[in-house]
Amino acid sequence: MDNNKQHEKKEETKRAKTLSGTVVSTKMKDTIVVRVEQYKKVPKYGKYVMRSKRYLAHDLGNTKKIGDKVEIKECRPLSKNKHFKV
Repeated sequence: MDNNKQHEKKEETKRAKTLSGTVVSTKMKDTIVVRVEQYKKVPKYGKYVMRSKRYLAHDLGNTKKIGDKVEIKECRPLSKNKHFKV
């Protein structure tokens, strides 16, 4: 019975992370830079602060333009820093 429970845990798959943000740069071939902003609470002071992070995302054919709102999804590593697709 214990062996059956362990087998069930292994079958569970990790969901791909999905983020939404704004295109900041399209200067690279088939790659865009997306800025994702998050509104987080600082535990020490109880104050809310806007935090942003930049992600490299794969955009085959450079279809997106600067300022576009996009949704990026986590995928296998495509290069050293690129782990998301549009």
